[in-house]
Amino acid sequence: PPAEGGSRAACPPSPLWALPEELLLLICSYLDAQALGRLAQVCRRLRFLSGRDLLWRRIARGCLNSGFSQLGTDLAPGIPVKERVKVSQNWRHGRCRRETVLKWKCKQVVFFSSSFLMPWMELDDEYLYLSQAENIQAYPLCPEGAGLQRHPQAVFSGHQEDVCRFVLVNSHIVSGGGDGSIVLHKIHGSCSVKFSAHEQEVNCVDFQGGLIVSGSRDRTAKVWSLSTGRVGQCLHTVQTEDRVWSIAISPLLSSFVTGTACCGHTSPLRIWDLESGQLLTCLGTDFHRGAGVLDVFYETPSLLLSCGYDTYIRYWDIRTSTRKCVQEWEEPHDSALYCIRSDKNHMIASGSSYYGVVRLWDKRQTRCLQSFHLCSPTSSPVYCLRFSTTHLYAAVASALHVLDFTAP
Repeated sequence: PPAEGGSRAACPPSPLWALPEELLLLICSYLDAQALGRLAQVCRRLRFLSGRDLLWRRIARGCLNSGFSQLGTDLAPGIPVKERVKVSQNWRHGRCRRETVLKWKCKQVVFFSSSFLMPWMELDDEYLYLSQAENIQAYPLCPEGAGLQRHPQAVFSGHQEDVCRFVLVNSHIVSGGGDGSIVLHKIHGSCSVKFSAHEQEVNCVDFQGGLIVSGSRDRTAKVWSLSTGRVGQCLHTVQTEDRVWSIAISPLLSSFVTGTACCGHTSPLRIWDLESGQLLTCLGTDFHRGAGVLDVFYETPSLLLSCGYDTYIRYWDIRTSTRKCVQEWEEPHDSALYCIRSDKNHMIASGSSYYGVVRLWDKRQTRCLQSFHLCSPTSSPVYCLRFSTTHLYAAVASALHVLDFTAP
């Protein structure tokens, strides 16, 4: 009823606000994303409360590419979790803005032959590093996810022939080239080290814990030291008896995996002891001849993804079985898979061999979730892809494409 003087009496405060904030957060933790969104429209105070990272963390862990690992580690702490959940819906439904940000001249590409140009890249919070011929160029990322600057800020050189692959670890770039050498660059300095590594091109490298592993067309994998006084010293030479196309060091720094061409009678996926160079185990028994493994990716010390010429993505859990993978997904158009990456939780991204096809997969489903054709009507493999919580970058034979999931 109106108070004296005709003014309306003030409403009594809601009993809700008498509750401690900890109890309010507990109550709100039972709400799903839609309910939290509606709650935010009630008033400013509830809008602030419902936007707390604590409430969205549980929801985000069930979303695609929200920046959380399977173990709950936050891989993108600088971005509000609520915003990541919003963008995650764009990944799931394939809503994005496509752009070709870089183009270059292309020569004939023959995979792992003496004349090829296969771009490779790595991504951190500030730069995208892209190999073009014998150089690696650093392109600054625009602030607030606005894209990629078109001109490189730094160029890392040293190879006499094309860079095959490289890795970015702890402000260092380690690259393998068609000239059979390995080059180590320090990103924030002029220091670089180059040494002859293999008799033929170095198809793949990895770098962890002061050790480099490399694989080559010369049918060997090697372990190299980077410790003081022993830089470039070969610690072990592993005779793989097959061309090595992919390699990765386990996060525990105790072993490494090689992916080979599968031209013989042994598994193309083998795990070797990093300290002794001895074979530890072979993964899988049902690979057919020619089912070479083109890319491998460790999610955890025991979980490993692989892909290659047999058109399958395979998910290995070394704790349960080395004879058979725990999950597998087949490329719908029977294309070879050149590269693979995961968000270390639910999402996998793969690059196919024809028409620049990038596919997104949800591990909880058996079929491909989304597909993006980047090269139609011309055809090119997706040689490499990398992604953040907001953007996906894909390198094909003559261009770099970006998919922006913040602006569909």
